[in-house]
Amino acid sequence: MNSALRKTYNFSGVLAAISLLAACGTMSEQTPAPAPAPQAAPTAAPAAAPQKAALAPQKAKPKPKKPQMLNIEQKIELQGMEFNKAEMTADNKADLDKFLGSLGKATKARAPVAIGAVIVTGHTDRIGSIKYNMKLSEKRAVTVKDYIVSKGVDQKLIFWEGKGPKQPIPVTKFCDNKMKRKQLIECLAPNRRATVEVVGRAQSLAKPKAAAKKPASKKR
Repeated sequence: MNSALRKTYNFSGVLAAISLLAACGTMSEQTPAPAPAPQAAPTAAPAAAPQKAALAPQKAKPKPKKPQMLNIEQKIELQGMEFNKAEMTADNKADLDKFLGSLGKATKARAPVAIGAVIVTGHTDRIGSIKYNMKLSEKRAVTVKDYIVSKGVDQKLIFWEGKGPKQPIPVTKFCDNKMKRKQLIECLAPNRRATVEVVGRAQSLAKPKAAAKKPASKKR
């Protein structure tokens, strides 16, 4: 084999060797990279605290209405006291007890009455002198006043006076002085009396009337 041919084979072998080395280098470069390290899972952000719902503004409570008060004026005539005496009869006491009891009880229209003042006036018939009858009328007024105090009414609220024969009951004008004395005394019995007047206050219990509904207008 000549030298030229030998050089050709040698050159071919060199190229083959270079190609083989290149292939090996490529394979080593293509070795897969190691798997990345696992990353920690992201921490969840803390949930925001729930906000309290805004409280609705409270409406102001309406002021209670003041109770309606009534002015009370009541009067009773305790007639038929004994002639020439200041004592009360049994009927006088029974009538006065009933009168005072009614003031202390409620009715459909009002509550019990708070007594503000009591006026007691004593009276006499026309038999006898004015001076004597004035004193007798005062004694009758005091007798009734003391009885009212015994029923629990404050004596500071009670006022009394005597009128003598100055305010007779109208019906007694027919009692003629020409009558026999006993008959005249019986005829004038209504004038021998004591008047009790009470003024005070009480709460009204009457229900307010509902407003009348207007009739609906008819459509044309």
